[in-house]
Order: sequence, then structure tokens, then C-alpha cells
Amino acid sequence: MATQQGIPSSALRGLEEALGMGSTAAGDTAEAVAAEGAYYLEQVTITEASEDDYEYEEIPDDNYSIPEGEEDLAKAVQMVQEQATDTQILEQKTVLSSKHAVPEAIEDFLCNFLIKMGMTRTLDCFQSEWYELIQKGVTELRGGGHVPDVYTQNMLLENENKILKKDLKHYKQAADKAREDLLKTQKERDFHRMHHKRTVQEKDKLINDLKGLKLHYASYEPTIRVLYEKHHALLKQKMLTSLERDRAVGQISGLQETLKHMEIGHTFHAPEIRVVPNCEKENAPEGPTQKGLREAREQSKRKTKMKVSTKDSEFPTDMQPNPNLCLCKENICPAKFDYKLNNIFRLHELPVSCIATHPHKDILISCGEDRVWKVVGLPKGNVLLTGLGHTDWLSDCCFHPSGNKLATSSGDTTVKLWDLSKGNCILTFEGHTHAVWSCTWHSCGDFVASSSLDTTSKIWDVNSERCRCTLYGHTDSVNSIEFFPCSNILLTSSADKSLSAWDARTGKCEQSLYGHMHSINDATFTPRGHMIASCDACGVTKLWDFRKLLPIVSIDVGPSPGNEVNFDSSGQVLAQASGNGVIHLLDLKSGQIHKLMGHESEAHTVVFSHDGETLFSGDSDGTIRTWS
Repeated sequence: MATQQGIPSSALRGLEEALGMGSTAAGDTAEAVAAEGAYYLEQVTITEASEDDYEYEEIPDDNYSIPEGEEDLAKAVQMVQEQATDTQILEQKTVLSSKHAVPEAIEDFLCNFLIKMGMTRTLDCFQSEWYELIQKGVTELRGGGHVPDVYTQNMLLENENKILKKDLKHYKQAADKAREDLLKTQKERDFHRMHHKRTVQEKDKLINDLKGLKLHYASYEPTIRVLYEKHHALLKQKMLTSLERDRAVGQISGLQETLKHMEIGHTFHAPEIRVVPNCEKENAPEGPTQKGLREAREQSKRKTKMKVSTKDSEFPTDMQPNPNLCLCKENICPAKFDYKLNNIFRLHELPVSCIATHPHKDILISCGEDRVWKVVGLPKGNVLLTGLGHTDWLSDCCFHPSGNKLATSSGDTTVKLWDLSKGNCILTFEGHTHAVWSCTWHSCGDFVASSSLDTTSKIWDVNSERCRCTLYGHTDSVNSIEFFPCSNILLTSSADKSLSAWDARTGKCEQSLYGHMHSINDATFTPRGHMIASCDACGVTKLWDFRKLLPIVSIDVGPSPGNEVNFDSSGQVLAQASGNGVIHLLDLKSGQIHKLMGHESEAHTVVFSHDGETLFSGDSDGTIRTWS
């Protein structure tokens, strides 16, 4: 285990020269090693001392905050000056302490050098021999046994140089990345600039197109005005032509009567009227042409007789005054709002679409989407009569002014008239191309009006059993129609958000009312006829002054749609059936809204009794509720 090892004097001398030590120290070290002779390596444990024995001064954490209640300007200034003085003292101490830097020892320098170069075996040998010599007392460090500052500075500079090179590399990478980002940003900027230019060009083009459209639209107005004037001129010409045609038909009828009398011998002036060149033709036999003319005259005569028997009804010119104008129910009985649910009648398998009360008796008619209408006795609700004949759902019904007939409209595009004494259909009007939404009787009882999904309304003559007039003007479905009380004026409401007043005699639209923002579902007159109520698909109800044709008030009880509106007999209360099952009662005097809660689903229709004491409402579950 003993190993003898000598230290060459030349190596020690070279090391001393490199470290700036004299040759004397090297010689002494060689002689000491030679005199000692062989030595042994033993395993020793070296306890690690503290990294440095420098005692740090603890700086107290002074609280320089101003105590509460002692906010004084002079004290604050003094405290700031003391803080500045303490800062200067700390800076002076820090500068002075930097002068006492401990130089690096030779053995530490050599160890650091070998570690840096990766010479671990040489480092182990050096440390073993060096500390063994120090333990034996052979080697003593002299006063000059420190590494010059230049070596330490060189190592620090090399380390700093490496750090700087590393930072430079990072900076170059960051610069390259920034360059790439800059190029990308420039490309994006160019792209957005190009897109902006294109957007500006498109905007300019749209502005020019808009200006052109405005000019084009402005040119439409005079054209429409000219077409409107031409339309009125053509209507007048059509009317004149119709008059001429009627006059010609009358003349032909007179001539045919004269011809008839001539043929049967009631007149003997015919030989004097006829111009015959000779007497032979007078007694000549009848030829085929004359025979055909005679048969044509006879056929025309039969058609004329048929037309006379089914002559068109005439619209009344001297209308009776509205009887409701003479009634002063406003002063007789106050309006009623305290309705309570009294009874429920289950009459239909599908939703109830319409309810109508008899003008004289205590009965009502209910129509349902199950294609059936029923006559119900009041107040028990017993079914007196059932009518079945439509092939699709029923939409509306209306009593004849006398109460002995009923008109119904249906989704099968027809309007049917029924005899209530027998319960059978007496007449069917066909002419609409889509479902019929509503129907109404004229106060004279000779005309029925209907409105349809095909955007038209029709006036039907009950006596001649034909369509007398078709009302064109709405651009969407016509949802309701009603005659003005004791008048030839019709009121229609449409899904095109407008109301229209028509003259039933001419078929012209006299006035249109605009104000709703959604499809109008129903519109009706007050009993006195001076006011109109309408409701739309978003629950907005509007009142209109029919004399001035201006809106009075708008009430929003939405967002559920308003399906139907109706006035009571006094005209003081307006009822609205809402899609959420609530019946809204509007007091026209105070403006208050009362609610009747009792429907389990959507309320489709609502109507008052003639005395105003009872209210009837139809539900989508096929039931009718009575409120009293």
C-alpha cells in the first residue's frame, strides 16, 4: 500500500516561475521532500468550514411612517432629511467595504484552473500531496503566496466574455425573430392596406349605386301617379261601358218583346213596317237562315226570362239610422269588469275558432276546427242544433240580421249559408283560391262579404247567388272583414299591417290606416260606429277615430298575440282574447286594464252578451267559458 513518489524539482521550479515566486522557495521545497523520503497516503476527513467568516452587520428595519395623530409638516420634513442622511451613510459603508477584498490563494487558483480544464486526476493528485505536505508542516505559505490580481481579473473577464457571447447569441436570435415578425407585420400591413383600398372602392361603388337607385326611385313616383290616373280613367270608362251594356241589353229586350208580339199577331202594322220589294217574297216559305235566327231569338228570350227571375240585389241607398246611436247606455248602467268564471261548456274536439250570439234570442253559435258548428242554448249550454257540411276547419260565423240564417267560412275556400230552422245548407259560395278567414252580413240581409288568405275580399249577392265584387288592394292575407253598422262601408284587416275601408257599391278602397308593426289579426267597430279597435300578432291593440281616420291610443299587452277584439253593447269596454289564455278588459274611460284568468291554454275568441252581463270566450281545448 506504500507508494513512493518524488516531486521533480524542475516542475516545482516551473510552477514557481509561473506564479512569480522566487527559486529559493522552490529549492527549499525540493530539499524538504528529499529529506523526508517516502510518504504514505491516508484517508482523512476534512470538515468544511463556513464559506467566509465575514460578519454581516444587521440593519434594523426602521418604521419611518408617521404616527397617527401627529401629521405635522415640520416633523415630516425632518423625517425625510434623516432618511436621506441614512442612505448616504449606507452608501459610504458599502464603498469602504469593497476595498478589503481578499485575494485568491495560489492553491485555490490551481484547483480552480484544473477544474476548469477538466483535469480531475491531476487535481486529485495535487490535492492529496498538497494537503499532506501542509499537515506534516513541510510546506509553509509565505507572504507572497497569492495569485496576482491580473489572473483573477483575466478569469473574471473570460467569464464575463462568455456571458456576453451567450447574451449576444440570444440577442441575435431575438433580432432574427424580431426581423421575421417585422416582415410578417409589414406583409399584414400591406394586405390590410390593400383590403382597405378595396373596401373603399366597394363603398364608393355602393354609394354611386345608391344614388342611382334613389334617382330611379324618384322617377317611379310620377310614373305611379300617371298609372293611378290612368287606372281611375279606365275604371270610369269601365263603368260607362257597363252602363252602355245595360242600356243595350234593355234595348235588345224591348226589341225581343216587339218581335214576340209581331210573331203571335198582336200587331198588324208589321206589313207596313217591313220593306219588301215584291209580293212574292211575302208569301215565300221560311228558309234555314231565318229558322236559325228565330230559334236564337227564342233561346235569348228564355235566358232573359231566367235573368229577370234572378235579378241582382241593389244596395240600399236610404239606410236606416243606426239604432245604437239613440241608446244612451253609458248613463243607464255603469261598465262591468268584475266578471268571474261561471261555467265551462265542452262542445268541440278541436279548438274553438268563433263564437256568435243570436241578435234576439238567448242562444249562441260556436264553430270549431273539427268542421262542426253548434247552436247552444243559454244559460245551461245544451246543444240545440249541429251543422256539418264543410270539408275543412271553420274559421268564422255570422248571424243574419233577422236571426234565421247563418253564414260560415271555412278553410275549404267556401262560404256557406244555413237555414237555422232546418239546419241544412241552402247556398254555397265558391270563388276564393285559399282558406276563407272571416265572413259578415250586410244590415239589409241581401249581401255577405268574406275575406281570404288569397289577399282578396269578395261581396256575394244572396239573391242572384253570385259574386258581385272582388276587393283588391291588400298585399297579404285578409284576416277579418266587417260591415259598418247600417252602412255600405266594409272594414278589412290584413297581415300586411294595414286596415282598409271599402265602398261595397263600387268596390273601391276609400281609406287605409297604417300604424301596426305586425300582422293584424282582427278589427271591429263600436256599436255606435265612431271608433275602430284592432289587435295584432304581438299583442298590441289600437283604437282609431273612424270619423277622423286617426289613431287614438295604442295599448301593448304582449308579447302574446291578440286573436280577437270585441266591444260590449255600451261601447265602454273592449275585450281582447290573448294567446297566453288571458282575457284583457280595457276601460275606455279610465284606461285601466283588467285581466280574467281562467283559460288553461290559448284563448281564440271572445264576445259579450247583448245586455253586457255575460262574457263568452273560446279556448283551444274545444271548450267555451262563460263569465258573469
